[in-house]
Amino acid sequence: MADGLRTSVASHRKRSVADEPVTSVLPGGDVPYDPNHEFNADEEVLAALGYKSEFKREFSLFTTFCVSFAVLGLLPSFASTLYYGMGYAGTAGMTWGWIVAMVGIQSVAMSMAELCSSMPTSGGLYYAAAVLAPPGWGPLAAWVTGWSNWLGQVTAAPSVNYGTAAMILAAASIQNPDYVPTDYQTFLLTVFIMLIHGVMSSLPTRWLAQINSGGSTFNFIALIIVIILIPAGTDRTDRGLSKFTPSSEVWGTIYEGTVFPPGISVLMSFIGVIWTMSGYDSPFHLAEECSNANIASPRAIVLTSATGGLFGWFLQLVVAYTVVDIDGVLDSDLGQPFAAYLVQCMPQKITLAILALTIIAGFAMGQGCMIAASRVTFAYARDDCFPLSSWWKVVNKHTQTPVNAVWFNCVIGILCLFLIFGGSIAIGALFSIGAIAAFVAFTTPICIRVFFVGNRFRPGPWNLGKLSIPIGAIATGFVALMVPILCLPSVTGADLTPDVMNWTCLVYGAPMLGALIWWVVSARKWFKGPKVNVEHMMLGRGGNVVEGE
Repeated sequence: MADGLRTSVASHRKRSVADEPVTSVLPGGDVPYDPNHEFNADEEVLAALGYKSEFKREFSLFTTFCVSFAVLGLLPSFASTLYYGMGYAGTAGMTWGWIVAMVGIQSVAMSMAELCSSMPTSGGLYYAAAVLAPPGWGPLAAWVTGWSNWLGQVTAAPSVNYGTAAMILAAASIQNPDYVPTDYQTFLLTVFIMLIHGVMSSLPTRWLAQINSGGSTFNFIALIIVIILIPAGTDRTDRGLSKFTPSSEVWGTIYEGTVFPPGISVLMSFIGVIWTMSGYDSPFHLAEECSNANIASPRAIVLTSATGGLFGWFLQLVVAYTVVDIDGVLDSDLGQPFAAYLVQCMPQKITLAILALTIIAGFAMGQGCMIAASRVTFAYARDDCFPLSSWWKVVNKHTQTPVNAVWFNCVIGILCLFLIFGGSIAIGALFSIGAIAAFVAFTTPICIRVFFVGNRFRPGPWNLGKLSIPIGAIATGFVALMVPILCLPSVTGADLTPDVMNWTCLVYGAPMLGALIWWVVSARKWFKGPKVNVEHMMLGRGGNVVEGE
């Protein structure tokens, strides 16, 4: 018998998989068991999903929410994506457009939380897709979901850190107008931030929880300060303008930032809110490090999405009511639209103060992104999804964290940063990838749950009840609409040149096509979905013991 968890005929008191509120890859009659260790409640649920506990459970509801909110990073996320949110549809897309988008996004979050309560494992959406898919389709569903989710996760830290580096250099340019940031300087500074985050993400879980609690607290405080400071400190009146733009203009004017009809332009502007709100799945991936995971983790998902949606809208409003010239924001030599916006309507000292708060919050956000991505990489490597998975799934014996996965992601992220030299549109593809890849992964298991599962789904203690199917259908429809919209370029015809092309379809589509080709050529022969590492026994059959990996 291997060293993993075992089952025993003598232990009729042990709960079978069917006794747990989970939807598992294991048959309902299996009984996970370890003769040398008595499961606690969290270990029992995880064992029923086919896994043994490998992390210390030192995250609570609050600290899990802190990591998730840090990954969400409303203030730095807004600052990094303002070019798209404001540039495609102007203030109309920022005000009522945000509300429309949040209906779909909150539906995705609630449906995901329900899956998390039923399957609280680091594999998250990937595990859910494998278990819920129709017979014979589980491995392919897991493969597509896993690769899409990983692409979203691995591009999150470099895109956030790029935004942070651009704001640092823009602040330097504001302080010294003769200085103009270069792509080379932005690249080196972003790489430096990535390396710092790699070191920090390799620390023990207890330290990470404390660091992210502080980072998330600062993120929230900085957000409140900025929401108050912008309307209070604006100097629009000193520039011969009204203190705020009239509501009729803010809500009713759709900026012509694309060649498409106004309605399509508003939908294209959703890239800002979708990318900003794409971090609330972090509690799912941290579920194996969270106590009372099947309740705390889904609550953290919904709390992050709802809190982020509300306060993100407040931030959108104060900017929409105070922006002076949208063209000036988009075309500024500062190279960072949020900094250019602040220069238009704020005194220099307040501008630099707001940028400083945003930069610190962005640093904390990038750290949270790297932690979440490493847990996803670990979970997929545990099931041999990557080349050299045996290296990436190693848990460091000193820190009890997946250090190898951290540095694997860090190297991939640095390679992605070479897009900086392709111009603002090319590096912007990282943000579109993050939005599309994340929400395709979010919605694949939700779609399967709504249209294919029926009564095979066993809800956990946190569930939507009768609203599960309608909310899941709204979530699926929203993402199905947005995926092609986010691939559209802002111009067409003769005006569409390589430097203004939306490269999202290529930068996201090429890796996904490669993953599908790998599946057809090789992976379908050996990849069978999530690999259990629990030894288990069919109830009532003493000799039929299945050993874990």
